Amino acid sequence: MSTAASTLAAPAQRSGASRESGGRLRNVAIVAHVDHGKTTLVDAMLRASGAFGERAAVVDRVMDSGDLEREKGITILAKHTAIDWHGMTLNVVDTPGHADFGGEVERGLSMVDGVVLLVDASEGPLPQTRFVLRKTLAAGLPVVLVVNKTDRPDARCAEVVDESLELLLELADELELDEDTTGQLLDLPVVYASGRAGRASRTRPADGDLPADPGLEALFDVITETVPPPADDPGAPLQAHVTNLDASSFLGRIALCRVRAGVIRRGQQVGWCKADGTVTRVKITELLRTEALDRVPADSASAGDLVAVAGIADVMIGDTLADPEHPVPLPRIHVDEPAIAVTIGINTSPLVGRDEHPGTKLTARQVKGRLDAELVGNVSLRVLPTERPDAWEVQGRGELALAVLVETMRREGFELTVGKPEVVTRTIDGKLYEPFEQLSVDVPSEHLGAVTQLVAARKGELGQMVHGDTRVRMDYRVPARGLIGFRTEFLTITRGAGIASHVFDGYGPWVGELRTRQRGSLVSDRSGPVTAYAVDQLSDRGVLFIGPGTPVYGGMVIGEYTRAEDLEVNITREKKLTNMRSSTGDELVKLTPPTVLNLEQALEFCATDECVEVTPESVRIRKVELDSHARARQRARSRNPR
Repeated sequence: MSTAASTLAAPAQRSGASRESGGRLRNVAIVAHVDHGKTTLVDAMLRASGAFGERAAVVDRVMDSGDLEREKGITILAKHTAIDWHGMTLNVVDTPGHADFGGEVERGLSMVDGVVLLVDASEGPLPQTRFVLRKTLAAGLPVVLVVNKTDRPDARCAEVVDESLELLLELADELELDEDTTGQLLDLPVVYASGRAGRASRTRPADGDLPADPGLEALFDVITETVPPPADDPGAPLQAHVTNLDASSFLGRIALCRVRAGVIRRGQQVGWCKADGTVTRVKITELLRTEALDRVPADSASAGDLVAVAGIADVMIGDTLADPEHPVPLPRIHVDEPAIAVTIGINTSPLVGRDEHPGTKLTARQVKGRLDAELVGNVSLRVLPTERPDAWEVQGRGELALAVLVETMRREGFELTVGKPEVVTRTIDGKLYEPFEQLSVDVPSEHLGAVTQLVAARKGELGQMVHGDTRVRMDYRVPARGLIGFRTEFLTITRGAGIASHVFDGYGPWVGELRTRQRGSLVSDRSGPVTAYAVDQLSDRGVLFIGPGTPVYGGMVIGEYTRAEDLEVNITREKKLTNMRSSTGDELVKLTPPTVLNLEQALEFCATDECVEVTPESVRIRKVELDSHARARQRARSRNPR
């Protein structure tokens, strides 16, 4: 896991020896559902250890160092920090909570010896809590349960602990764990905390109150007692597992490793065990260890340590650095297969390169090179060729993961055409299977009927319903296809008050055709700038996505139609002036501001015959086939396949 900052210390700061492994070292990951407070708790742990210093200006969620992570308020990349607590070194891995970034969770778990499971004191365990906890139990790691946000007015600490234990038992049964292991799970330690307040206690507070003990002493003590020190043997031949990659303008590619056996030293010759089974002798040119948020050079590291290694230009995730005389590779890191795919290719619209600040990377070679580079550090993605030489099918865990990739590329100067997200199907015993998701929705009671109809139209099957005082929580099993475009409509009908989350729930038989969009598109029939007069005339036809002055082209989607079919319109029409009309008449027209869609909303809105044009400056929805006559012929052929 890359640290939040990778500043190298000056040569004078070089450590003379590795940290002592064994009893004074703990490797622990923090896992939880989205927005249950993982990164905030890590902030509090760093503050409690004095990592920031008295005069340091520290921002909230310091581990979320990426621009997209800060903008979206989520963790995308797992990162680790080293916390010094009274002579004890805690390597803490902060993992994403969203199932779309499950590959990051799996890599994080491969580096640690125990897990802190964070659960919101009000919301309790949610679908992605189940996802991360299942991965933890499958890895055989001990668990510390932390009930966070105990100071929420609607906290219900006792019930949340009971729900967490029930989830543990259910997962233990699914994984067929033995009775001894299941019994140990029921005795797991519980800590009550408020990450924002920096407080933790083993004593359960009254609902809505802060933990009784000041500081995080109780949390550090429970981690030290529950998570075992590394059992790796420093006297055995070297084995270091590459779990992530980073880069430095000075050092080149950096491999982040968990040392599983032996000792690794700067300047040492090691055996590089690759995925194809070959072993190459290479030299470790630099060795770095983590102190708080910085990487500092070290001379050596022992079994159990998490370190960064430079000097191997083409090293990949899952490779092993071993004793050159006894090169024994470790098992490769396994991640779940992708469930959602999009087609990513070069921008083929008439406006390519014509924005005020156009993209600088427009060619197929540049796009393919960037996708190949993404595969180096993202084990959850797959890139497959398509029938076109300038487009590729990119498969990932979910829409969010793919949208993050596209958003990152547009900020790097790429102009792209991105297809509608589709599910990755399988054929099992001659039958077509598709991925399913476990969906959990929490909505105000007055929206219960509308949400029930919305999910039912997407072939969702209700598992359970729990009524609260003012809200209702429902759990569904829904085809993953049914959740493409779900979020925007869900937030609309619940007026932004609904909470929805989902997690992969295996494959099931194909459920047939789904109609997830009830309205058609308003499509421009010609090129030119949008006029205020045309916008005013079309305001009753639907919701427009663009305003006056915006350049459009034939086949570009400019809004959502009020009816189910598409409507081609002239959005560039000008008002004809006569001696009976004044040219200043337009100044009196009051226009409704356009609904501007971001990238994720545009991908959700797309119909099967539409795609998204993405540039550093703009996000436009368009028809795959821009010519209206060609689209008409395609519709006719689909109605009469003969």
